[in-house]
Amino acid sequence: MPTPTLVLILGDQLSPDISSLGGADRTTTVILMAEVAAEADYVWHHRKKLALVFSAMRHHAAALREAGWAVDYVTLDDPANSGSLAGEVARAIVRHNACAVVATEAGEWRLRSEMADWSAALGVPVTIRQDDRFLCSEADFAAWADGRKALRMEYFYRDMRRRTGLLMEGDQPAGGQWNYDAENRKPAGRDLMMPRPRRTPVDAVTADVLAMVAARFPERFGSLDDFWFAVTSGDAEAQFDAFVAEALPRFGDYQDAMLTGEPWLYHSIIALYLNIGLLDPLSVCQAAERAWRDGAVPLNAAEGFIRQIIGWREYVRGIYWREGPDYVHRNALAATRPLPEFYWSAATDMACVRACVEQTRDHAYAHHIQRLMVTGNFALLAGIDPHALHLWYLAVYADAYEWVEAPNTVGMTQFADGGLLASKPYAASGAYIDRMSDYCGGCRYSVKAKQGAGACPFNRLYWPFLIRHADRLSRNPRMAPMYRTLGKWGPERRAELVADGEACLQELRI
Repeated sequence: MPTPTLVLILGDQLSPDISSLGGADRTTTVILMAEVAAEADYVWHHRKKLALVFSAMRHHAAALREAGWAVDYVTLDDPANSGSLAGEVARAIVRHNACAVVATEAGEWRLRSEMADWSAALGVPVTIRQDDRFLCSEADFAAWADGRKALRMEYFYRDMRRRTGLLMEGDQPAGGQWNYDAENRKPAGRDLMMPRPRRTPVDAVTADVLAMVAARFPERFGSLDDFWFAVTSGDAEAQFDAFVAEALPRFGDYQDAMLTGEPWLYHSIIALYLNIGLLDPLSVCQAAERAWRDGAVPLNAAEGFIRQIIGWREYVRGIYWREGPDYVHRNALAATRPLPEFYWSAATDMACVRACVEQTRDHAYAHHIQRLMVTGNFALLAGIDPHALHLWYLAVYADAYEWVEAPNTVGMTQFADGGLLASKPYAASGAYIDRMSDYCGGCRYSVKAKQGAGACPFNRLYWPFLIRHADRLSRNPRMAPMYRTLGKWGPERRAELVADGEACLQELRI
């Protein structure tokens, strides 16, 4: 028998056409998949996220075997498990007398840097192939960004529309506009009939994984109850089809809305499937476009959905790889306060923060406005260390992988990259949350009050944030109206606001 080639497939590479299998011969290839402690523990991953990835890996291994591949699968609780990917690759080389290793490049700097040294460490040739599951390669993004004064997503998105042909009429955008975001900011009311995501029943494989995660990670953040995530590409596609039919028609209007006890609203909940390879990004965008062209959904809904994928998703990946491994440590606003304990416990009287953290704990999910304008906005106003917040977001969400999460946290929510990604900080008082949610009605704090112990902390921290960063932000054209207002107040009023903000932080024990 010829000496085999070992093909490593990572837990977020569960696509049947992954580049590492390109041209491989089933008779001389052994696929290695391994659940390892190093990947489970490098941040405090939510238990539902771990269960999703491990179950999806095991189902994918079964599908590969059914397709005729030889698969060597190492479970987390295997007594011989070395605990690291490098260790499992080394053991598999010996087990199979492999002559070479092939892998698709990892999705974050930490692991990509480690894999670059494997050839020398393992004593066999290691070939790392490009991950071609994205619509814009790292080289293409670098070429787009080269020479630009500002790397704004909107212009990247327009180029991606032209490149893919999605929602285009010749060389013009469908409907005459590139972006319908202005139509997508309606607050949701309790009278709306909101669909629920299609649920995938727990099978024997997933049940075993849930038991293993519960036993192995009893103190880890997050509930394992009511696990319904898809763990195969077929079930992920069925969930997506249900979204297109039942929720996409109203997704555009209400994508920024927040309601207590309604975690899903009209959202697709597919980022977790896209990011591990169970769904294809171009295919889901084409399905949304077909629904619009068939008259089943309005243009603002289809455009808003497609923009999140070919715009934001591809854009933040380009930013991540272009900016380098130090990006996650940037801190342009010199924010140094520790992450509040209530980001883990939900033990806070701020109803909006409590609702978002409880939802995150229970479901490993919160939609983009909850992340940006509640937990992200509060951290920005309070001066929380952006790297600490980055590690929290990376840990607690089922769709979080560093390439997609870090730019959204460091750049979008915290302005810690100094404006490379966002044109202004997404800082807002409680009025925004009150307008877009029902959180404030049940809160101990008054969203109408601006100062004092009973006032909304977002209100009390908003103006001190602007005062603290006036040297940097007052020249920003998009911040000009706020600084004109601030300019009308004298030194005594400003000192009073700053003192009240400090009192607020002390009351919150931050």
